Amino acid sequence: MRMKVHFIAIGGSAMHNLALAMHEKGYTVSGSDDEIREPSRSRLKAKGLLPKEMGWFPEKISTDLDAVILGMHARADNPELQKAAEMKVRIYSYPEYLYEQSKNKTRVVIGGSHGKTSITSMVMHVLKQLNKDFDYMVGAQLDGFDTMVRMTENAPVIILEGDEYLSSPIDRRPKFLWYKPHIALISGIAWDHINVFPTEAFYEKQFELFVETLEQEAKLIYCETDSAVKRVAQNARKDIEKIPYATPRHRISDGVSYLIPEAHTEVPLKIFGHHNLQNLNGARLICNALSISDTEFYEAIQNFEGAARRLQKIAERKGLVVYKDFAHSPSKLKATTTAVKAQYPNRELIALMELHTFSSLNAEFLETYRGCMDAPDKAIVYFNPDTIAHKKLSEISVSQVKDAFKREDLLVRTDTESLKNYLKGLDYTKHVLLLMSSGNFGGIDVDVFAQEI
Repeated sequence: MRMKVHFIAIGGSAMHNLALAMHEKGYTVSGSDDEIREPSRSRLKAKGLLPKEMGWFPEKISTDLDAVILGMHARADNPELQKAAEMKVRIYSYPEYLYEQSKNKTRVVIGGSHGKTSITSMVMHVLKQLNKDFDYMVGAQLDGFDTMVRMTENAPVIILEGDEYLSSPIDRRPKFLWYKPHIALISGIAWDHINVFPTEAFYEKQFELFVETLEQEAKLIYCETDSAVKRVAQNARKDIEKIPYATPRHRISDGVSYLIPEAHTEVPLKIFGHHNLQNLNGARLICNALSISDTEFYEAIQNFEGAARRLQKIAERKGLVVYKDFAHSPSKLKATTTAVKAQYPNRELIALMELHTFSSLNAEFLETYRGCMDAPDKAIVYFNPDTIAHKKLSEISVSQVKDAFKREDLLVRTDTESLKNYLKGLDYTKHVLLLMSSGNFGGIDVDVFAQEI
């Protein structure tokens, strides 16, 4: 008998991918949403899963449903949710359902304030190169993978990107507390999501709770150069095997980074930067824990080109190379700009970042950006006043931003067209342009824009 599941807020980035995965598994899938944008809309439509009309319809909820999966986009008073509760239909949050589907698998969970998508994608890349059967959930659409979620009956392992954000509108716990890993990794802890975790100590506490959820005699792989991560790892239960990692030995020659492993010949890479190489080392240890040798790992990782929007080259012509990156937090900005400058020491680095998240647009949190844009030769910060209004935050000024970054020559822009005209008007002769945002600079298609300049 086919299992029947209903998704409340099926159009979300994560939710629609899980819906597609369950459809692929053979489940009967239905869903609702009040708005579904691209690419979710087209992808759901192609599989016959797009709701016929937008809105919430309690009549879609019935006792023959095996599960209702609740997305973060829905409100706690959602009429379909209320109907499911009244009818005592089993309600799952997104992460809870992922655990439900993977209870009999070896669960690998990659957590941390930064680097988790990159590490997850590295592990997935290696497993795919080696023809290993595995399920997964990753927070970005990756080249070579049709969906962000795969869920099967027979795959023995599942690779899960462990997000510390909330599970659902009615479950305020971090998502990664649901997964109960056999193998876990923490890449870094840098205070984020201040609308949910109001203090740095409270944010760090979530990672302590995460470590408490590890299965008995689990492996905990952790970045030992991050003091907060090291503290959390050292306080873990005695039955947990603790495996530290740091940036591996490497060298840069003619714009290419080479690993220098002790027992292997040099390994040329298509990625670069201390942060990326650190992530790679963590991915290697996860693969080791899955019985993959260093030799197999190094062979497979050489053609890894990076995760989507994570230091991704999007254009190149004589005199100019353009990269885009998801970086937006202070630690990510500093690591990314420093890495690009080190990779291209003989080029002028122009770095543009957008203040877009709730945290970055908070006047108090702005102070944490001090010094994080010091590496570029030219630094530009963009923010959109409409985004601030939409998030119902207090206004911030150009002078506040300049003062927060503590860089005298910092350029601040708040108008998209003037920003585009400024960048198009620069004389690129021996330059790297780095575009960093979790948004889109007020509506710029950065891939198209990179080709235009």
